Amino acid sequence: MNFWRYYLFAFTALSVVIFVIRYNSRLSLPRRKLNATSERYSAVSACEDAPEDKHAVLWERTVPSPLGSVPCRDYLTQSHYITSPLSAEEVAFPLAYVMVIHKDFGTFERLFRAIYMPQNVYCVHVDEKATAEFKKSARQLLSCFPNAFIASKTESVVYAGMSRLQADLNCLRDLVASSVPWKYAINTCGQDFPLKTNKEIVQHLKGFKGKNITPGVLPPAHAIGRTKYVHHEHIGKDGSFVRKTNVLKTSPPHQLTIYFGTAYVALTREFVNFLFRDKRAIDLLHWSKDTYSPDEHFWVTLNRIPSVPGSMPNASWTGNLRAVKWIDMEDKHGGCHEEKGTDISRSRTLHIKSASQ
Repeated sequence: MNFWRYYLFAFTALSVVIFVIRYNSRLSLPRRKLNATSERYSAVSACEDAPEDKHAVLWERTVPSPLGSVPCRDYLTQSHYITSPLSAEEVAFPLAYVMVIHKDFGTFERLFRAIYMPQNVYCVHVDEKATAEFKKSARQLLSCFPNAFIASKTESVVYAGMSRLQADLNCLRDLVASSVPWKYAINTCGQDFPLKTNKEIVQHLKGFKGKNITPGVLPPAHAIGRTKYVHHEHIGKDGSFVRKTNVLKTSPPHQLTIYFGTAYVALTREFVNFLFRDKRAIDLLHWSKDTYSPDEHFWVTLNRIPSVPGSMPNASWTGNLRAVKWIDMEDKHGGCHEEKGTDISRSRTLHIKSASQ
């Protein structure tokens, strides 16, 4: 009888010891935090919304974060990416984005997260002059998304030079080959941020009924010299910039009237196809290579030709997509600043586009 009593006591004591050891080991597991202001990490229902069948391989990849490198699945959950379309209207009207970046990975990351939707497609052009670390971070981030990629051809971008326009065109050429049936392509710069939701942007674009949005007018006096004289890009130890010469340019090809407008546009897929096939577009691009800021006349000039797909010959500034704070006009607009009490991490929900340059 005593034998069974001792046996029962020993079994009970051993069970308690094992329980305590396992309980303590669970308590000692490290707890992750997203960042200083975020809530504690939890594998919440956001993962259930992710298209696991298509992302099985992507989940195993890692992306830079405040924690170091984390798996894609954790990154998307922690950063609150939208991984399922939010409406049938948006699914039926996918967008393509051209994103030209060169620095400030954190700024790019916030922009990408703000405009990301699984039904859209994203081409990111990373400046050849960007640091190796920046390029690596961009590649790692985009590797988590099946509908986002680095441009197949990249440029050493010079502000206001032909290389800036070429960067957009490189991505547009890649996007034309995409299987995503996008309706409009929108280009952004590294300091962009959306002021409206994807659905609001879609509804705005649908209102143009297949017309390209390339706001612009005949060149004002200060812009005439940009296409009147030959300009050359310069990249050296003293920086990268566009240098003006006193050499006069030849007349525009095909007797085209040169317009002046915004570099940031919304283009239909039919118009993008036209860019790479039509002789007028090809010849204008060649003529523009030694002008100043050709992206400010290339899109708008072509879109004023009546026979071009989606053209708006008399558009003027119709459909302006941007609110821009130019740095050389800071004395008038007061510059960029953060409002007190603003949570930048949440401002992405204010989601057509704005640019602060």
